[in-house]
Amino acid sequence: MAGKEDMDKNNEVIGKNDDNVSNEESVLETGGAVEAAASARTETRGGKGEGRRGRDRGRDREFVEKEFVEKLVKLNRTAKVVKGGRRFSFSALTVIGDKKGKVGYGFGKANDVSEAIRKSIDKAKRSMIKLPIKNGTIPHEVTGLFKSSHVLLKPARSGTGIIAGGPVRAIMEAGGVTDVLSKSIGSSSQYNVVKATFDCISKMMDAKTISRNRGKSLNELWG
Repeated sequence: MAGKEDMDKNNEVIGKNDDNVSNEESVLETGGAVEAAASARTETRGGKGEGRRGRDRGRDREFVEKEFVEKLVKLNRTAKVVKGGRRFSFSALTVIGDKKGKVGYGFGKANDVSEAIRKSIDKAKRSMIKLPIKNGTIPHEVTGLFKSSHVLLKPARSGTGIIAGGPVRAIMEAGGVTDVLSKSIGSSSQYNVVKATFDCISKMMDAKTISRNRGKSLNELWG
């Protein structure tokens, strides 16, 4: 009887040891799974971080590529009465420039505000012209005309600022002019004033172009 009891105790001890070994193996397996999950999460975070960095690089690239100053001069809404109610459409007049002597304007129409502005900006980029600038102001006095709108532009001394309102100010700021005197005469329609201002710019004479055409240097031209 005593020998049988000893054998039973030994079997119980062996069974307990086997259970402990199996528990340790399961713990090791669980630890390995946890480590694998943690490494997977780390890789995932790294991937997300790379994605964020990629998006940041994209934003920086967009910031660098956005070289033009965009100014919305006028946004108009029209309504058309149809069977189901009223249908709205929008028109946008936009002026753009690089603040280095290049300006353009565009007019766009669409059923959505953002689309109308986008169309006007695209047209403005295709119709850019050179604005002569000398010491932050225009080279000489000039008058522009479009229909019943007259615009007068005069050069000004440094520190005067842009003495202009509405569309003329937007065009001068986009072109990089810092000092100018202006007067709008006649029709105050913003579209007509923009056209008259660009007529002024097209009549301006550039000293470098004139000196090159005359075969003289700038010093000889200015005396």
